[in-house]
Amino acid sequence: IQIRFNKLAKAQMALKRMLNFNVPHIKNSTGEPVWKVLIYDRFGQDIISPLLSVKELRDMGITLHLLLHSDRDPIPDVPAVYFVMPTEENIDRMCQDLRNQLYESYYLNFISAISRSKLEDIANAALAASAVTQVAKVFDQYLNFITLEDDMFVLCNQNKELVSYRAINRPDITDTEMETVMDTIVDSLFCFFVTLGAVPIIRCSRGTAAEMVAVKLDKKLRENLRDARNSLFTGDTLGAGQFSFQRPLLVLVDRNIDLATPLHHTWTYQALVHDVLDFHLNRVNLEESSGVENSPAGARPKRKNKKSYDLTPVDKFWQKHKGSPFPEVAESVQQELESYRAQEDEVKRLKSIMGLEGEDEGAISMLSDNTAKLTSAVSSLPELLEKKRLIDLHTNVATAVLEHIKARKLDVYFEYEEKIMSKTTLDKSLLDIISDPDAGTPEDKMRLFLIYYISTQQAPSEADLEQYKKALTDAGCNLNPLQYIKQWKAFTKMASAPASYGSTTTKPMGLLSRVMNTGSQFVMEGVKNLVLKQQVSTLVRKHTGNV
Repeated sequence: IQIRFNKLAKAQMALKRMLNFNVPHIKNSTGEPVWKVLIYDRFGQDIISPLLSVKELRDMGITLHLLLHSDRDPIPDVPAVYFVMPTEENIDRMCQDLRNQLYESYYLNFISAISRSKLEDIANAALAASAVTQVAKVFDQYLNFITLEDDMFVLCNQNKELVSYRAINRPDITDTEMETVMDTIVDSLFCFFVTLGAVPIIRCSRGTAAEMVAVKLDKKLRENLRDARNSLFTGDTLGAGQFSFQRPLLVLVDRNIDLATPLHHTWTYQALVHDVLDFHLNRVNLEESSGVENSPAGARPKRKNKKSYDLTPVDKFWQKHKGSPFPEVAESVQQELESYRAQEDEVKRLKSIMGLEGEDEGAISMLSDNTAKLTSAVSSLPELLEKKRLIDLHTNVATAVLEHIKARKLDVYFEYEEKIMSKTTLDKSLLDIISDPDAGTPEDKMRLFLIYYISTQQAPSEADLEQYKKALTDAGCNLNPLQYIKQWKAFTKMASAPASYGSTTTKPMGLLSRVMNTGSQFVMEGVKNLVLKQQVSTLVRKHTGNV
């Protein structure tokens, strides 16, 4: 789902409004914020964390943010803002908080719309605890989706396997389970468009789960618009954006239309980080490789330190290079590092000229007018330090990615898969790569073979298939995915019209050699420099003129 609206800003605005007791947040207000406590469940935490930093929460007056089901002490003189899913378990805990008189007042915000029966449960608990006057506001926020970037959101992170491809395509799924999955997806999409303040034009592929979602979403939107008095798309419910004549196009497509692409090994920075590292909700977790230390024989090895880095839209380097081929990213990190060192050397040189080597910054700020140049350089130090932080961040992340590329020969896999998908002549047999013990993990080998099986116009003969199966088994692969793809391909009759994909060219010289020749810390020797080409997606090719 990709809709060109400013989704990031809309979601941030909705959250800030909620944290400001559901009153529009004024950016440049000079008054002190009202200090408050934020209580969320795991769903609420996932929604907030990619959008608002701890500093931004503090600026909004949040002194403490706690999970709903954690052990919490009473803070009787502070208001609490709740942001949770309206589940039975959550409602029970909120009722318990009311009975225990934990906070001064309660602002209850539900991620999705709460049912009348659950609302009555809260009202009864408030009455029993004599806390009716303390329940200040109850709001349905319609924020049941996670905004990761301005042009990307996901439906959920918690329990995501319940709405996964596997969940929908299980052979033993019941009608009731399928309805539950569809309702979950529809609720998230409905919330998204309420937050966006726009009614979409819906298009879908027919005869698939995508059509079921489209029909249900269409019905839900129409029912809401029919009730003009309570419609979420009219009036001043969400501020500016209502009654906009610019309607987004929502295209719903079944994943079965193109199964090869999600299996494909990638070559761009963001896709590689997502594929090979622990990357969730814009945060990447890395294990620091500890150096070899002298330790007595039999001693327990030191535990590796884990470090987390946020790769957010605020990070200019990430925004600029996340879609770039990896060798370009390596070169750009090196260039940024050289630029930083040049600026740092300039500040040191000015200090040295003026005899201020080792002096503190206070002494520098006291200098007279003829030191304007140095003062200017020093004033840019915070910006310089932030630049250094980002350089260190991307050096560490890119180094971790490079280790995976070299250890698993991911450049070879990427190039080979591109040739398979574009029907280009292969310079090495598929069996050789699968049988190579140094080329990739069992999962890499299985992904490669599945792409071959999906993309090939004529399925391999039974004799050849047995040979491939033996090689995959010897490589430690689980053959269940292959069995599923065989059944899927036979069922959808994809053999007669396999997907056609774009191609990639390899340039032995140029960018990669420049990276290696400039003394870069990225030792990329042995890694191919593959330059990406623009390609038309399978979805566009199959549905141009047929949507």
